[in-house]
Amino acid sequence: RNSGAAFSLAANDTIVISVLAIVVAVAIVRTARTLTNVWWAIVLGGILGGALGNLIDRNFREPAPFRGHVVDFLALPNWPVFNVADMALVGSAILAVILSIKGVEMGAPESVDERDEATDPGAGEADMGGTRTDG
Repeated sequence: RNSGAAFSLAANDTIVISVLAIVVAVAIVRTARTLTNVWWAIVLGGILGGALGNLIDRNFREPAPFRGHVVDFLALPNWPVFNVADMALVGSAILAVILSIKGVEMGAPESVDERDEATDPGAGEADMGGTRTDG
């Protein structure tokens, strides 16, 4: 059982960790509405799943809600004990770093028409009568 965050850091701040997980979950749900890149969707889904998985442990395990201990059950040689939620968080964080380094945007890139309209408001209008007249 782990009362803290990764590597048992902040073991006495379980309430702070729980509140932070709620804030992160709300921020991800709000961000997801405008998300159009599948890789960033995977990143945010992994972070959301990991945060909620550990938050559920903290709320339903001893000693009390928001003070519960996360159950870490995966043990590898020469590695700290961890759980599936930790894997989702760490894997998603690694993918987020890779996407950021590569310059991958969370939203859809602007189309050529949208860029043209931003510089010339009349550029995206269709010519409906053969010749265009302004005025």
